[in-house]
Amino acid sequence: MWSDLGVSMISIDGVEGLGEIVPGDDLAAQIADLYPLVDGDIVVVTSKIVSKAESCQVELADVIPSEFATTWAAQWEKDPRVVEVVLRESRRIVRQIGPVLITETHHGFVCANSGVDQSSSGAKDRALVLPKDADASARLIRSGFEARGLNIAVVISDTFGRPWREGQTDIAIGVAGIHPMRSYIGEVDPHGHEFRVQELCVVDELAAAAELVKGNTSRIPVAVIRGYEWTADDAASMAPVLRDTSRDLFR
Repeated sequence: MWSDLGVSMISIDGVEGLGEIVPGDDLAAQIADLYPLVDGDIVVVTSKIVSKAESCQVELADVIPSEFATTWAAQWEKDPRVVEVVLRESRRIVRQIGPVLITETHHGFVCANSGVDQSSSGAKDRALVLPKDADASARLIRSGFEARGLNIAVVISDTFGRPWREGQTDIAIGVAGIHPMRSYIGEVDPHGHEFRVQELCVVDELAAAAELVKGNTSRIPVAVIRGYEWTADDAASMAPVLRDTSRDLFR
């Protein structure tokens, strides 16, 4: 059952002690060895370490930028190799305003620079790209916990900007075991008003909450949320979260 906000108490702990992640690392094993997980926990994993474990990295020395990448990069003092990686990771450019490229990734996410990131990449001239299938990544981590007899929900998070608001927040880009949405449609508030459109993206809220104990410089890329009663969904994916373009008012 869903917990009722204001009634339940949750805790959010950062998992400390994870070293530099390298390709092939078993994230579930490393997390479980460092933190005493229990059934019902939600593990929120920063996408960056998933990308590292899955070799989703690009050595910029191997990138030959296109003419467009070279021209655009020169105009805005960007590295043309990074721009080329951004373009390769995109399905299309949604907005191109000044030095900012807002793209739609192959996954269907709309974000700055296709989610390509050089910070904490593990090397100076290396860029990390988003996991190819973050839902599959989340399922793999969840299965690792299941092998230890644990029923754990997994959320893969990344940092995105938001329309009309300054600053960034973490959101979910991959899920496993947990239904991503909480719909109030058809329910009635204490005054008899029936909800017709109210639907919360629970996994985004969990990802944002987890970021409060992770952060960009803390070297804590994993958080455990305990006490939130989530709805199990073995077929969970990000598909219900991604709004169809026919209903998108911002593109």
